[in-house]
Amino acid sequence: MRLPNQRWLISSSAPEIVEQLVETTGLLPIMAQVLINREINTPELAQVYLEPESLLLPSPLEEFSDLAVSVELLEEAISSGDKIAICGDYDADGMTSTALLLRALRHLGADVDYAIPSRMKEGYGINTRIVEDFAKSGVGLILTVDNGISAYEPIARAIDLGLSVIITDHHDLPEKLPPADAILNPKLLPSSSPYRGLAGVGVAYILAVTTAQNMGLLKGLTDQLLELFTLGTIADLAPLIGVNRRWLKRGLRKLPKSQLAGVQALIQMSGVSDEQKELKPDDIGFRLGPRINAVGRIGDPQVVIELLTTEDEGLALERAMQCEQINQKRQQLCSKIEEEAVNLIETIPINWQQDRVLIIVQPHWHHGVIGIVASRLVERYGAPVFIGTYEEEEPDKIRGSARGIEEFHVFEALEFCHDLLGKYGGHKAAGGFSFPAKNLEAFKQRLSTFAHQCLKPEFLKPLVKIDAQADFNQLNPYLYGQIDGLQPWGIGNDFPIFWTPNVRVIEQKVVGQKHLKLILAQEDGTEIKAIAWRWSQYFPLPMCLDVAYKLKENHWNGNTNIELELVGVRVPVAAQATKKAVFEINGRSYACSFWESLNELRIRNEQGKVLAVNKGQRIGLLGTRRDNAQKIDVTQPHYYQLIKAAMAALQIEK
Repeated sequence: MRLPNQRWLISSSAPEIVEQLVETTGLLPIMAQVLINREINTPELAQVYLEPESLLLPSPLEEFSDLAVSVELLEEAISSGDKIAICGDYDADGMTSTALLLRALRHLGADVDYAIPSRMKEGYGINTRIVEDFAKSGVGLILTVDNGISAYEPIARAIDLGLSVIITDHHDLPEKLPPADAILNPKLLPSSSPYRGLAGVGVAYILAVTTAQNMGLLKGLTDQLLELFTLGTIADLAPLIGVNRRWLKRGLRKLPKSQLAGVQALIQMSGVSDEQKELKPDDIGFRLGPRINAVGRIGDPQVVIELLTTEDEGLALERAMQCEQINQKRQQLCSKIEEEAVNLIETIPINWQQDRVLIIVQPHWHHGVIGIVASRLVERYGAPVFIGTYEEEEPDKIRGSARGIEEFHVFEALEFCHDLLGKYGGHKAAGGFSFPAKNLEAFKQRLSTFAHQCLKPEFLKPLVKIDAQADFNQLNPYLYGQIDGLQPWGIGNDFPIFWTPNVRVIEQKVVGQKHLKLILAQEDGTEIKAIAWRWSQYFPLPMCLDVAYKLKENHWNGNTNIELELVGVRVPVAAQATKKAVFEINGRSYACSFWESLNELRIRNEQGKVLAVNKGQRIGLLGTRRDNAQKIDVTQPHYYQLIKAAMAALQIEK
């Protein structure tokens, strides 16, 4: 039996607070518990969560100390005809931020252009080459978006050359801030600020709207900026809380009927239904966002900038088709690199459990997509992942991406290694870095030291965070309607996950070569259909399980049904090994266990091989994993003696 290697964190219930929220909000008790798990535990907080427009927002001018200066610098540049240059980034956040400010500043009459550093040749963020090119072309004001907070030397160079600089960024703060004329970064705000969770595009949105308001030219601009804010915020995996939640609820309603030619072309190309009155974060996160992100990873960001700034429907469709083609290539690259990485991890093998961090570096991997692969490896192994590749033009240099887990702070880990690194940046969940190849072993050792400070061995499993226990008879359209009514779900406000114990698997089959389709039932006979994406390696699942899942609507042939999307399974407590023991035979040690519900004896040797046999059967399985185990005749003398010794150790009668 092979099951996903997971750790479950089931939220504790709070009956008194649940009752209070049910009375004041009309939510079902199970949904009130979901809110409590997200620290929405008073009627007042619940009211703001349910109706984000009821939140009294402080003025951005009061929160961002440099916003007034930034608006003044932009107005002066526009009125005097000075050239403004935007330095963006090549991810979805950076490209939507760039497009947003280009649209806004052109609307306001500015002479504005942009540059985005080459991912392949230069890496993340504004650099001295870009600054000097701007100066040569007569730029008077540089505006960074989604970058710049760690670029001390390039910003200092710009100031030396007589240029003004506004930094708009949302990444973690370095010890020494650059000498810019103005810095807008939500990380400079108190943690209680509703603006604290803004992505780069959110900071750009505030700057654009405030400037347009100040100039009396906001009319006709609001919706298009809000749509770009929505695209960039979700695609960047920003937390969907605070002001993000408020503005996203508006933006998600606007997107299906977008007036932007590029957004309409992207929606059409990605197959999002024309009938939807409102998009959901998943539509952006899994359909629109990847098509934008792919271009920045392995293509030319200019494709996306033109897509999101053009008024020409023909050009928009052409650019959306390019995004589609590039995304298909990106998918192929990711699959190939992931397959190679898994093969290396499991055949070398890489002892990431001992290091408490998974570090893998290989030549010829495309560093535009290794961040995606890092995320997939985190999902697979449940450990922080640092993945790198050698620069094509500088083979003595390694560039990489990192993704973390709940208890591991990526940016702090990189800071812990700062003397070994060149450029680096990021936040708690993700980061990027580069360093001389000669530092690789030292980098591995330093990261392992950091990981040992914050990670216990039991943390190194994929985490399933569960909101509440549910019976199948509670899983009805009314519950789903309440879940759907509380959109947007996403980062920082996860889609609810429920669990049900002691479920029987009535039917199961592999579909599409990768997925499992199931019918599950509780003891009272209530049945429900379920899908488990990319779980074919666990087929067949045991007949009795605890299941963790999300609730989904399935539309088929005009019918709508509630189904489960499995995210976790485990052997029920009652079905776990009832007896365990260790024994020796012929000078070798073995561990054994008996699983009463499965009527199965298991014997593990020191090398990790397991012999599994059902009581009374002649044929057993031998191997490190059930899906590749060999069938063994256990009546052979060696195996018979092993089984006899194990049963004696467990005190089981034959």
